[in-house]
Amino acid sequence: MSSSLHPMLNVAIRAARAAGAIINRAALDVEAVRISQKQVNDFVTEVDHASEEAVIDTLLTAYPGHGIHAEESGRTRGSAGSDHVWIIDPLDGTTNFIHGFPVYCVSIALAVKGRVEQAVVYDPTRNDLFTATRGRGAFLNERRIRVSKRTRLPEALVSTGFPFRKGDDFPTYLKMMGDVMQRTAGLRRPGAAALDLAYVAAGFTDGFFETGLKPWDVAAGSLLVTEAGGLMGNFTGETGDLLEQGECLAANPRVYAQLVQVLRKYSRFDSTPRTPGERREPISLKKTDESHDAA
Repeated sequence: MSSSLHPMLNVAIRAARAAGAIINRAALDVEAVRISQKQVNDFVTEVDHASEEAVIDTLLTAYPGHGIHAEESGRTRGSAGSDHVWIIDPLDGTTNFIHGFPVYCVSIALAVKGRVEQAVVYDPTRNDLFTATRGRGAFLNERRIRVSKRTRLPEALVSTGFPFRKGDDFPTYLKMMGDVMQRTAGLRRPGAAALDLAYVAAGFTDGFFETGLKPWDVAAGSLLVTEAGGLMGNFTGETGDLLEQGECLAANPRVYAQLVQVLRKYSRFDSTPRTPGERREPISLKKTDESHDAA
């Protein structure tokens, strides 16, 4: 741990690495991992639970008065009334993990009075550690990172998430992805939203968009992106409450503005007047407690 880092960030890093060690051990024999299904195409494993326990135990040992908001255990641990709440996804990209596809991560954020102040996204397969403290910048393995410098959407590489649950508005997703694909250099679907946001922060991709996301999907990534000089909000470009909107757009500032022009008509927050015959195609969000990228 670094003495120059905020002490709460150091604890989060220790928690993320403890979870990563559990994940890496399980990855050596992934076929032996017990898997259950929360709903169609939405899986949880014993590794999710074990890594979440490791994260929570590490955090509450250091800060027993803090609150917890975790994907698998919800708010059952920690202090319910605390201003300090740790938002945790112990294994973002579970479907990737159970197939041996090495794109998944641990995501930990600390929100103080509703605002994210500390962030860690840890990729155990690459030993990549993304960190941020509000006002101090974003880092990858202790090296300062910035969003990309690309200014034109046709040159941009953009990541997204696909719908995978029964009842998701797949036809509208196809239209939205078609609009983006025709205007960019490429569209990718890695399958772990927290890592997608970290990659925007590092400039590996130029933008990211998805709907149906939960606070644990975006909490850490939102601070990484903004501390790296990027913008994050909904499809109309408004920042608002990033943790609760469910609709996420992140990019460097120039690409962000251009993606808003493409995606605005799909936003459930868009109140822009329409010309006669112009269609607005909002994407419906499923009202579940699960992450859209829990897969």
